[in-house]
Amino acid sequence: MARRTRRIAVLMLVAAWLLALLVHGSSAARAQAVPTAAASVLPQPTAAIERTELRGVWLTANDMPTLRDRERMQATVAQLAALNFNTLYAVAWNGGHAYYPSPVSEGRGLQSFTYRGLQGQDVLAELTEETHRRGLLLIPWFEFGFMTPPDGDLARRHPDWLTRRQDGGRTSISAAGEVAWLNPFRPEVQQLITDLVLEVVGTYDADGIQFDDHMSLPRDFGYDPFTVALYTKDTGKPPPANPADAAWMRWRTERITAFMAQLSQAVKERKPGAIVSVSPNYYDFALKLQLQDWLSWVRRGLVDELLIQIYRPDLESFVPQLSRPEVHESQRRIPTAIGIMGGQRTRPAPLALIQAQVQAARERQLGVAFFYLESLWSLGSEPRESRLAGLAQLFAAPAQRQRPTSLAVPPAAVGAPQAPAPPPLPPPPGP
Repeated sequence: MARRTRRIAVLMLVAAWLLALLVHGSSAARAQAVPTAAASVLPQPTAAIERTELRGVWLTANDMPTLRDRERMQATVAQLAALNFNTLYAVAWNGGHAYYPSPVSEGRGLQSFTYRGLQGQDVLAELTEETHRRGLLLIPWFEFGFMTPPDGDLARRHPDWLTRRQDGGRTSISAAGEVAWLNPFRPEVQQLITDLVLEVVGTYDADGIQFDDHMSLPRDFGYDPFTVALYTKDTGKPPPANPADAAWMRWRTERITAFMAQLSQAVKERKPGAIVSVSPNYYDFALKLQLQDWLSWVRRGLVDELLIQIYRPDLESFVPQLSRPEVHESQRRIPTAIGIMGGQRTRPAPLALIQAQVQAARERQLGVAFFYLESLWSLGSEPRESRLAGLAQLFAAPAQRQRPTSLAVPPAAVGAPQAPAPPPLPPPPGP
């Protein structure tokens, strides 16, 4: 009897043990399933990435003879529409001057003239209207960013706003020649740029605003008294003598990113739905030499589209840049395109090279934008008609981008009637 009782007890213990294993295994299975289920319901982007191929062109200060004449401007926009472009980036700030009637710039004594077209018109207003009439997007381009001519009105009126190198020098050599740099860490400079940007965004029925590689600072700069004092206050020590010191570079880079966050938010508050576009240099150059961490801007949602300048004279140096990890990452997050050099007055780009570079970008599902309008068909080594025929082959089918939502602007703010204008002054010199 005792033996039977012990056997029953053993069987009951085994059954309890098996039951415990079963319950534990079921719980473990459920626990392992939780991450998978959770991953499937992670928050998704509020809007799908626009997959329409970006086909853009920059309209520069060099293109102003065309844009300032109403008939030539209208014919040019019609030509771009016929070639199936879909986005124009028109210069609004270059050389320390506003390329539109600007109460901000003129009211502060930063320019002594009102920029108008040959017929007395607001060039940016009429260009925006004509572009939209043809079904294209128009994004004003804040070209010079923190860069300014060293002998311009802005530099002369506010010399203390300029930053400097360790040796006291205030200029550097760029594609625009010798330039000075506004101190991106000074509140007065940040306020000026914010006021100018919001003036454009709030006045015109455009589709956004674009910044480029000049919304940055060459790493040799930042040794002016204001920045030295600010860095010393933050870190307890003066900036190192080596401008490439990692901590010193990181501090300046993060400060520029913080300003971009404020500026992007201000744009969205002024005009919800506006596209904040950026066209920087390739990432390694931008980060290490210009303190411009545009990948961080993309990751933080500060920009809505990215156009990476990859201006190369051959295909061999162009193609490797298209497969960089930061390009792939940006492409997964926002519309991404490659800036292609269409040619310069002293160095025309062969049509065959342009076609090959466009094809390489398109094979990787990247959009393209050309720098710049005049070089597309007027500065090439081939006849104009051959260039136009070659461009027509690139974009054989239309690819219309939809205008962002919530871009309503009071009609009176767009191309409002102006008082009779005096004879237009010559445009400020281009870069």
